Amino acid sequence: MDNQAGAILKRILHERIVAVVRLDAPNACVEVAEALRTGGVTIIEIAMTTPDALDVIHSVRERFPDLLVGAGSVLTKEDVDACAEAGAEFQVAPVFDPSILAYALDRGIVFSPGTFTPSEAYSAWSHGAQIVKVFPAARLGAKFISDLKAPMPFLRLMPTGGVSSDTIVDFLQAGADVVGAGSWLVDKKAIRRGDFGVITGKARGLVSAVQDYAQRTGAEDGATE
Repeated sequence: MDNQAGAILKRILHERIVAVVRLDAPNACVEVAEALRTGGVTIIEIAMTTPDALDVIHSVRERFPDLLVGAGSVLTKEDVDACAEAGAEFQVAPVFDPSILAYALDRGIVFSPGTFTPSEAYSAWSHGAQIVKVFPAARLGAKFISDLKAPMPFLRLMPTGGVSSDTIVDFLQAGADVVGAGSWLVDKKAIRRGDFGVITGKARGLVSAVQDYAQRTGAEDGATE
């Protein structure tokens, strides 16, 4: 792993919250990014299912250079290339495809494949995934994370789905290294109303919960050299 990829990985593991932005139209994405940033969430994953996602990634990076902006729903080698060229600093997939993971890693990209079972999680890790996404975590719950970590404490896990201010500490206590916060955080009803303050407030709540958890437990991030 080169220095840039190492720094990206370290930041993700330190901040622990990745905001998953999946919208039906691209016009609000910059405002969503600003609302998240104001609330203290500075790592954002733009899903490729968002219309004009590549342009959105480029625009958000240009507007907010202090944010760490990645791409989600990456499924093909063409996606990997296009997202990298658009400026995505990390990439996330909903599934685990060893050939796509290997291709991304060969390009020096921090890549998190999606898994659902213990065998998939271990296989993704053994193929080089720096962070293993667990998806959809809402269907599995926090207990699944602790069940995975018990025999495989070396896994770095990012449960995605079902993360809110009510559940984030449960996931962290269960052993999650990072969480992916999507529909609860990026509230589409609030976006349609133009009430981006709702997103800022939810972001602040998540950041506060992570900080309180770290102070209470003395938890350190999971980054390694």
